[in-house]
Amino acid sequence: MKCVSYSLAVVLTFSLQYAYAQKDDFQCPDDFGFYPHHISCDKYWKCDGREAELKTCGNGLAFDDTDPKYLKENCDYLHNVDCGSRSQLEPPVSTPKCPRLYGIFPDEVKCDVFWNCWNGESSRYQCSPGLAYDREARVCMWADQVPECKIEEVANGFNCPAAGEIAAGGSFSRHAHPDDCRKYYICLEGTAREYGCPIGTVFKIGDGEGTGNCEDPEEVPGCEDYYGDLDLKSIRKSELLAGLPGGNGASSNPRSKQPAPQQEAAPSQPLKSAKSRPQAPSPNRPQQNIPQRLLPQEEQN
Repeated sequence: MKCVSYSLAVVLTFSLQYAYAQKDDFQCPDDFGFYPHHISCDKYWKCDGREAELKTCGNGLAFDDTDPKYLKENCDYLHNVDCGSRSQLEPPVSTPKCPRLYGIFPDEVKCDVFWNCWNGESSRYQCSPGLAYDREARVCMWADQVPECKIEEVANGFNCPAAGEIAAGGSFSRHAHPDDCRKYYICLEGTAREYGCPIGTVFKIGDGEGTGNCEDPEEVPGCEDYYGDLDLKSIRKSELLAGLPGGNGASSNPRSKQPAPQQEAAPSQPLKSAKSRPQAPSPNRPQQNIPQRLLPQEEQN
């Protein structure tokens, strides 16, 4: 027992001496600046009047040492910082949905959902229809390109026709959504990807099998009242003034050779003014940009 106590005392004494040596060994190279810690990626030195103070970024952040003049005090998300040999980090501090207090983390259940955590408070984000959150690239990509995601999770169980079922189908085909007039599926090599028509239009099934276009609701039987009492002219005008495209990147021309990757699409929440059948998505454009840089500075002493 005495040997164990003695060994523990030696370890603690060595640790304290090492910590003090770290602080004593660092000499400020200039009167003012912010300098990386030599082994810890989430620690850095603040120099003021050549006096060094050891600082720690928020849990889940790391010190960005890319400023050649060492005048910027910037803690950024871990995935944005090249730590190099600075491999040590503070132990994780977690809250619900947040493995660390700061960061962007995938949802454990839904592959098209991710969480932006700020000081332990989580904000839910959802990719556009047909997309899923890629954990490596940290962007929303086609669901079939995300290894952790099963395509049926995002395509709501829609199955593309088998090869050869559609005559002269070309490289891809379009199919109406079973419940929403504005949405439709594009099948490319047997994989379903969900698209949405530009605001103010709905999907109209074409004359040929596996074809269709986005048209005015008045031209599509059963979808005439899709937008309810919304002032579509005002919505279209506001999008034009804002320089926003009317759709989500999908061409309405059935002869185009390949659909463009979806960047934005309408959110899935129904409009209050829309008729009960079919439900219309909200006209507000979704916030699809995944936060990548931190503007405010966060520190923990």
